[in-house]
Formats: sequence, C-alpha cells, structure tokens
Amino acid sequence: MRKHLSTLVLASTSPYRRELLGRLQIEFEVCAPETDETPLKGEAPAATAERLAVVKAEAVVGKFTDALIIGSDQVAYCGDSRFGKPGSRENARVQLHSLSGKVAVFHTGLCLLNSGSGRRHVRGVATEVRFRELSDAEIERYLDREDALNCSGSARSEGLGISLLEWMKSDDPTALVGLPLIALAEMLRAEGLQLP
Repeated sequence: MRKHLSTLVLASTSPYRRELLGRLQIEFEVCAPETDETPLKGEAPAATAERLAVVKAEAVVGKFTDALIIGSDQVAYCGDSRFGKPGSRENARVQLHSLSGKVAVFHTGLCLLNSGSGRRHVRGVATEVRFRELSDAEIERYLDREDALNCSGSARSEGLGISLLEWMKSDDPTALVGLPLIALAEMLRAEGLQLP
C-alpha cells in the first residue's frame, strides 16, 4: 500500500463530483473507494447517505497518511421509496414515472476526514425537488438525449434533467449534483485551508 502526503483526496469515481470539486481551484487526487452501498435494514435514507459518505472516506484512508479525504453519497427518496442510480433505461423509465408530479428529496451526505489527526466533519444537505407531470413521450425524449443512468432518480439536473422539474429548494445548489460545495468549503476552512 502506498502512503504519501496529499493535500486533498476525493474518494469517488463520479465525474460530477470531480467537476464540482474543481470549481474550488485546489489541487486534488481521486481515489476510488471500494465500498458496499447497500442500506442497512431500517436505516433512514438521510442516515444512509451520511453513513456512506463516511464509509467512502474511510475506505481510502490507509493510502494517505496526511490528507484531507472527501467522501460523499446521495440517496433520493419520495415517500417510502428510494431511488438510486437506475443502471438501465427501463429502470430510469420506471423511476421517472414514479416521480412524475411528486416531490422527492435528494439527501447528500458529506464527510471530510483528516487522515493525520483522525478528525472528521460530517453533514447532510437535503434538496427538495418537484417533478413536473411527465408524459410518456417526454420521458422517452429525455432518455434519448440524456445519459441519466448513473444519476439518483434518473434526473440529471445539471443537464437536460432540469427541464423535468418545477422547482428545487436547498441551502446548497451543488448538493443536488452530488457534492455540497458550501458545506465542503466550510469544512476545509475548519481544517486550515484558505478559501478563496
């Protein structure tokens, strides 16, 4: 196992999180966490997202002796139903039909782990989203044009998915894409990084 000094590590393979973190204009490394993302029995969606954010950060801590490691996870839910990454067009179609005309919550868990001190900051940021009433034709056109198979709830809001929505409410607009930068910037400052 290689151990080295690294200022900032993103424990994620998500290109969306990588792009968002790049906005802070800090050099960082990416390390894929090997984690089981299965919810625990009886675990609330918000608790799942926050627990998995911690699990992802901890999964790579052995590779970095003195780093700030970022873990993040997102769980979408509407009522008692959870909506993860659909993985297939048919699953995306089913998700979008289920969410049509409803309010869903996208809960993004965030963890910043200092591998040198062991200190960790954990927070959850919720984004409420109301989907428009979606026709079959709209769903099909959307799925023809947008690669939404790796987005919770099949709605890629930073792309064409924004047209599926009536409104969204959140304290942090980047949380819906998967990395709440307002919360992360606060955590990084608490660990001594100067932003901006």
